[in-house]
Amino acid sequence: MLLALPFITIAQSIELRGVVKDSLGVGLELANIIATNKAEGTLESYGITDQEGRYRLQLTKGNTYDLKISYLGLKSEITEISVGEDAEDITRDFTLRDDPNQLDDVELVYEMPVTVRGDTIVYNTDSFTNGNERKLGDVLKKLPGVEVNDDGQIEVEGKVVSKVMIEGKDFFDGDTKLATKNIPADALKKVEVLKNYNEVSQMRGLGNDQDNVAINLRLKEGKTNFWFGDVTGGLGDGEKTRYLGKAKLFYYSPKGSINIISDFNNVGQVPFTFRDYFNFTGGFRNFNQRGGTGFNVSDSGLGFLTTQNDRANDIESGFLAGNFTYAVNPKWDISGFALLSDNKTNFVNNSLNTFINQGFTQGFNQDSDQQNQLGMAKLSSVYKPNASLQFDYDLLVKKSKQTEFSDGESIVTRDGVVRNDVVDERKENEPFSINQNVNLYYTLNEDNIFAGTFQHLYQDEDPFYNAILSEEPFTAPDPNNPMNQISSIDFMPGANGLFDINQNKNIKTNKLDAKVDYYYILNKKSNLNITAGATLSRQDFDSNLFEILADGTVDDLEETEDGTVIGNEVAFNFSDLFLGLHYKVKTGIFTFTPGLTLHNYRTKSEQLGTTTEESEVTVLPDLFTVVDFAQGKSLRVNYQMTAQYTDVNNFAEGLLFNNYNSLFRGNREIENAIFHNASINYFSFSMFNFTSLFGGVNYSRRVDPIKTTGTFVGINQVASPINNTNFADETLSANARFSKRFKKWKLNLSANGSYSDLNNIINGEDRNTKNLSQTYTTSAETNLKEAPNFEIGYRYNSTNSDNGVTDRTFFTHRPFANAEWNFLNGFTLGADWSLYNYDDNDDSTEIDNMYSFLEANLYYQKPDSKWEFRIQATNLLDVDVISNNSVNDFQISNTEYFVQPRIVMFTVQYSL
Repeated sequence: MLLALPFITIAQSIELRGVVKDSLGVGLELANIIATNKAEGTLESYGITDQEGRYRLQLTKGNTYDLKISYLGLKSEITEISVGEDAEDITRDFTLRDDPNQLDDVELVYEMPVTVRGDTIVYNTDSFTNGNERKLGDVLKKLPGVEVNDDGQIEVEGKVVSKVMIEGKDFFDGDTKLATKNIPADALKKVEVLKNYNEVSQMRGLGNDQDNVAINLRLKEGKTNFWFGDVTGGLGDGEKTRYLGKAKLFYYSPKGSINIISDFNNVGQVPFTFRDYFNFTGGFRNFNQRGGTGFNVSDSGLGFLTTQNDRANDIESGFLAGNFTYAVNPKWDISGFALLSDNKTNFVNNSLNTFINQGFTQGFNQDSDQQNQLGMAKLSSVYKPNASLQFDYDLLVKKSKQTEFSDGESIVTRDGVVRNDVVDERKENEPFSINQNVNLYYTLNEDNIFAGTFQHLYQDEDPFYNAILSEEPFTAPDPNNPMNQISSIDFMPGANGLFDINQNKNIKTNKLDAKVDYYYILNKKSNLNITAGATLSRQDFDSNLFEILADGTVDDLEETEDGTVIGNEVAFNFSDLFLGLHYKVKTGIFTFTPGLTLHNYRTKSEQLGTTTEESEVTVLPDLFTVVDFAQGKSLRVNYQMTAQYTDVNNFAEGLLFNNYNSLFRGNREIENAIFHNASINYFSFSMFNFTSLFGGVNYSRRVDPIKTTGTFVGINQVASPINNTNFADETLSANARFSKRFKKWKLNLSANGSYSDLNNIINGEDRNTKNLSQTYTTSAETNLKEAPNFEIGYRYNSTNSDNGVTDRTFFTHRPFANAEWNFLNGFTLGADWSLYNYDDNDDSTEIDNMYSFLEANLYYQKPDSKWEFRIQATNLLDVDVISNNSVNDFQISNTEYFVQPRIVMFTVQYSL
């Protein structure tokens, strides 16, 4: 049915096609053709010619049209064409001739829905919107070649957009989600897509910028030099009183800009999540991306639950952010932002865990309250005294406080014996970090260019863990009681006979990255790049485990019964001195960039009274190739060999609590792993037939990867990292996405799949696990000015895991639909529905979960009024529980999550 829908519209229209040529008979690529309904004066259809000058328009029967054909530098042609009720497809060619006066041409270009000029695509937003769009994300979804994913990230021709600007000024540098969710749609005039983007003019074209895409938003007249935006407030009812308050205020002038965003609610709308916080780079660039070193300072927290709207029982959020830019003078610009976020989340879930080859099950019921208080501020300066010199400085400060309190009950059943344990946990962490970045770009002359990058990171983390347990964890084995479990730690009971176990950790990191690049321009199509630099890291790790006994005294646990040290005091150093050479050459449609980087690695750990050092010299190759077949059509081939190193968290050998039934011990003997990554990506986007096709294949082979070997007894585990196992993990993934516009219809098809062959060691035995995941999605949507608009689609997902002991496959069938209807004078009704049907291939488990989510909104706004009134409802079907399942090397988990109830809100919005 989805495939047939576009053809219903096509049957009521004809196709006008032909070729646009110059006076010599040569086809003109990127010429503009626009068809206007003569009677109504409205835009009916438009087209852009392909590399051979061909165009194609869909015109409705029974109308007369004005055709305008334009090409920059040539005289435009205007003609009239009538399409009768019984008309058939029409072929008509056009020849454009020289025109010394281009003023009319410029005017026509700005009337075009889309114009393409080199690496810049300009969209006239009014040509694609129907008036119901609320935010930037709603507009971008309707632009050809542009997508907005579920996380709010913008993608253009399959590439993730790295920067959003308004009138050329940065908007919260580092994350496009804030832009798509907050910038009002009615303020936009044009969207400029800047491909092959590099914000440093001296560096454009020297490296590989093919994956760099930025978006610049142009505002409508009257939106500059004035405040604009909206303020929203609302109240509602559910199981408790609900509230919502938002303000989005923007000011833009030639000298600078101010953006203010606030959002306070308890209806489950999370404007800035914990994941957003850690992914928000603040615009800091990847250091030596082509160098081949993998060394990142990892999060040393305790695995805090991730806020997810669809898995939380209750969410209360507060968010306040401000962003500014200011041109001090023509040579010096400063900018910055500050973010404050406070999210309180309640999770309620029940799990059933089946332990593979253990002969028992565990039910685990948990109620958790989590609070994430996040703060971030950045100040940036760009000083460019002349065209040959640019100096950048960035300072990013991040501070957060994370707390989590969980009340849990563990119910273990084996051989008819049932044991109930109380498991109450508390987690706290207050990480703090400062990033500083200095960039210097200097052009000596047209053949010699220098670039220097210096980055420093200071980070301080202090995660604290507390567990109060009714039974002693990791107890010694008792052959008369199959429920007892193994450990060599001698715990003592505290108050009320409960075990009160506590763990402190502190990790301080100082990391310096520095490199200098020299570019020698051989000619217009080739250059040499020599890179010299270093990464130097020092981490100090300290931890201790202690109990609070019945009399309130503190008992430090220093070692296990077999003499294993529990506490940690580790100093870890990592250094990488490197020298790289890359050569970039363009010949015809091909661009090749091969390279080699020589590395001298060194690791050093000081702990438990001894010092361990390792050093290695290695050469890592990389290759990047681009094949540009035509405008908007390219193939990219990428290969990189990477030496992957770990940080201090895997070197610290003292025992650590991960949670109430999991211990972790580091390994000072672990070495680096070698990763081979190869990918092929194809991109095709045609304005000629409004077809987008993106696809790619990625293969990864990891030699001697760092694995986590585990000893499992009962529900307990003791894990440790190892390598030098002669293991080689392999992963193969593929994705494809196709979209096609049929006048006011759009058809979407996508497919994603991944296969992995992974190895591990469980209880001393090698374990091989093969995973296969597949997702297929199809949908059809409309974008009509007057009639109701809707989207209907279907998504299928299957996940298979086979570890030699168990072979399980989980299926999810998800049909979905949304609709929007304007009626009377100022009313809009919208609804969004999804059905989830979840099942597996094991009849004995009786997993079969089906539920639907339905949301609806009723808006009222008089034409040209600044006030909008809305009634909105979420979870109209009042779903209370959803399910999720997973399989790993030692257990199968089935989890039920209690979700937010039905919420009905009344809101009022005022637009400035």
